[in-house]
Amino acid sequence: MRLFITGGAGFIGSNYVRWVLGHHDDHVTVFDKLTYAGNLDTLASVSDDPRYSFVQGDICDRSAVRAAMEGHDYVVHFAAESHVDRSIVTPDEFALTNCLGTNVVCDVARQLGVERLLHISTDEVYGSVEEGSSMETDVLEPRSPYSASKAGSDLIALSYVTTHDVPVVVTRSSNNFGPFQYPEKVIPLFVTNLLDGVKVPLYGDGMNIRDWCYVEDNCAGVDLVLRSGAIGETYNIGAGNEMPNRELTDRILALCGRDESMIDYVEDRLGHDRRYSIDTSKIRTLGWSTDHTFDEALDETVRWYRDNRWWWEPLKKA
Repeated sequence: MRLFITGGAGFIGSNYVRWVLGHHDDHVTVFDKLTYAGNLDTLASVSDDPRYSFVQGDICDRSAVRAAMEGHDYVVHFAAESHVDRSIVTPDEFALTNCLGTNVVCDVARQLGVERLLHISTDEVYGSVEEGSSMETDVLEPRSPYSASKAGSDLIALSYVTTHDVPVVVTRSSNNFGPFQYPEKVIPLFVTNLLDGVKVPLYGDGMNIRDWCYVEDNCAGVDLVLRSGAIGETYNIGAGNEMPNRELTDRILALCGRDESMIDYVEDRLGHDRRYSIDTSKIRTLGWSTDHTFDEALDETVRWYRDNRWWWEPLKKA
């Protein structure tokens, strides 16, 4: 099997590349623009694997996507602009990459007749959930430029099933964490700040609730949906580790040997969604379950950032 993975030099994409090469005999081509969040150091451990190859390119560049995708069986589309704060300041690049880029990837896949295309999305497309949990059939109610662009990309990808019979499946994951996550996201930002003795910025009252899924568990779910999910269907992937950001912060403080004096409460994010929660019964019917408890995974993640300053220190200095 030959897999074409867009955004494979980013956080979840690179973890998925390592997961695939560790569990299958597939050949993997990573296609990545290498923006600020894409880093070939992230793929250093597989750079000598003969089953791995890398092509630098932009998913909005149709000719580049076609040249690189040709000859592959499956497409896994991770490439996206993904940081909510950045989308509030510079929304154009989110609409361009996430919507136009997804359309290019889907249309080229149609032209080349790929066997499957998995589009990677987020639980943020459902919007803020006050009670209960979002199901895959729920109406999408995104509330930030980022989540709106991802909702749009979901609809674009799924439209290719109906209009062109392209074999598309979609996953919507909750907040991921783990090794190689760019230190603008909350867990790596807080951990690396605390390792350097710098306070952590906590939005608002700290009571916004998120579900946290260890990236390796998400990668296992992504791979299962790629190979066994029903065409045209969407699958939520979440670990059921819902907690307020303040509780998450307290756990990180403890693991880093710091106390609450290191918290800097800052003005809340514009339009900050109060709670995300997704129902994961659908993917669990395929046989997926998490292999890591939250405490084990968070401890492992903190240890990784403590032991791998070579990776994140240059990023923070930049």
